Amino acid sequence: MSEGIQRKLAAIVFADVVSYSRLMGADEDGTLAALRAHRAELIDPKIAEHGGRIVKTMGDGLLLEFSSVIAAVECVVTVQQGMAARNADVEHNQAIRFRIGVHLGDVIVEGDDIFGDGVNIAARLQEISDVGGVTISGDAHNSVGGRVDAEFSDDGEHKLKNIGRPVQVWRWETAGKATSVPAGESSLSLPDKPSIAVLPFDNMSGDSEQEFLCDGFSEEIITSLTRFRWLSVIARNSTFSFKGEAYDVRTVASELGAGYVVEGSVRRIGDKVRITVQLIDAKKGDHLWAERYDRELNDIFAVQDEIASTISATIVPEIDHAEQIIARRKPPDNLSAWECYQRGNWHINQFSLETALMAKPLFEQAVELDHDFAAAHSGLAYALFQEWMYGNPQNRRDQIGQAHDAARRSVAIDDHDAHAHFVLGRILGRRREYHKSCAECQKAIDLNPSYPHAYFGLGDTLLFLRHFDESLEMLQTAERLSPRDPHRWTFLHHQALGFIGLERYEEAVDVAHRALLSPNASFFPYVPMISALGHLGHDQEARQAIEQLRLVRPNYSCDRQRQQFTDIDAFAEHYIDGLRKAGMREK
Repeated sequence: MSEGIQRKLAAIVFADVVSYSRLMGADEDGTLAALRAHRAELIDPKIAEHGGRIVKTMGDGLLLEFSSVIAAVECVVTVQQGMAARNADVEHNQAIRFRIGVHLGDVIVEGDDIFGDGVNIAARLQEISDVGGVTISGDAHNSVGGRVDAEFSDDGEHKLKNIGRPVQVWRWETAGKATSVPAGESSLSLPDKPSIAVLPFDNMSGDSEQEFLCDGFSEEIITSLTRFRWLSVIARNSTFSFKGEAYDVRTVASELGAGYVVEGSVRRIGDKVRITVQLIDAKKGDHLWAERYDRELNDIFAVQDEIASTISATIVPEIDHAEQIIARRKPPDNLSAWECYQRGNWHINQFSLETALMAKPLFEQAVELDHDFAAAHSGLAYALFQEWMYGNPQNRRDQIGQAHDAARRSVAIDDHDAHAHFVLGRILGRRREYHKSCAECQKAIDLNPSYPHAYFGLGDTLLFLRHFDESLEMLQTAERLSPRDPHRWTFLHHQALGFIGLERYEEAVDVAHRALLSPNASFFPYVPMISALGHLGHDQEARQAIEQLRLVRPNYSCDRQRQQFTDIDAFAEHYIDGLRKAGMREK
């Protein structure tokens, strides 16, 4: 180490002004004057009072050093409380607010400056901090203990940019117990249901005239997502205020009150367009999903509509999955109605009698916590429906009637919820009320053309009506819209039934095989595969499939399949005949 350079342990603080470029662009003189006043009247005196020093300023940020991490945390919490109070009467888009990160670690000192991994960690912690909040490392939190009058929440380990090891993160917000400042004076609080912001897509074409194309994709995705009733979608006017800015996703999400962010880009060359899109967990900064779409621009509006529908239908299951993971990590005795609902969904998506029975009390708890929560009622209806579906036909009770009652309550609470109409439609199909079932599923499609389950529900009922071509069209649309959906195996399983109805047995075997590759697939796809193989005369493959089915359903037989049909017609007899030809036992 060269002369004049030394190492020491220090508490490092990184503070950054939120949306500094936007504030300066809107009112440069006013922003600078306000920032100077905040520094002179609050920030600098608090730093001196707690024994800290300003290492350097960077226009919109401060790097601070304290010999005591307790003093550092006390200082920044006091500053954030003071800033919330000072911003109480300031318009939200004009207020100067900070994100602050604190770390206790080793630094290299050279003159008046400090460098090293400790400084970098503090900077990265600042980047993931809530607006108006403080984020500290596990090292800092362990040293502070309970000796600061502020309550921090454990946010788990984070992989910070350019930091080799995961860092334990703890968060404090001005809206928490440590302060009486109202939540509205700091960052926007998240609603009970997940919220999402679709940012304006970047124009990568190098042609300013293509801005309309980029804006069109963003607007269409916003419109498509608003049809999913359990999502809170940030309005276009709010998200488009960031158009053309260099922004940090976490900052944008915190300002807008969004838990998830969609961003993307559009590149047009001649009559071809490439759209890239990604979904980000705004709190952690993790990428949940990303995709690229290449299209011919024969009809711009048709392409925008198709891509927006596909993107929204793909994004929603990803958010659903993320919400289910969050809910499953919480203590069972401390769940909100939304979290009970998501835990129930996780069990529902395992497609078995056992998991349906586990889901049912969770949906019942969600209903008890919020009787006007339409999705909780439709979730309960679907759990009862699965209990009826997966139970032994000889031992079925009135679950289908109870499911029908719960689904009707859901629709009565929110007649514009596509999922509620889909669930009611499926249940009506099993009650042999086929035309009512078609009407409910069609209404679900009308309410949300991007909702894959609505097409699946209609395709399911069209199978009962033996309209195989129309059914396949609906089922293939469902699969196209949501290729990563937890229900994907059911989309494929029902296609196999349609192909058998059309005597296209090779295709039936193919889609049944693909259905079984899904990790959450039930045993059901084995049955159409065996029937199709029986009709094809592929005896060896059929015997192998029967043996695989017996591993999970030892007593499955032609008679058991007969009990699954609500109507024994020509198709049912043809289907069972294929099982018989394949070598499945009669009883």
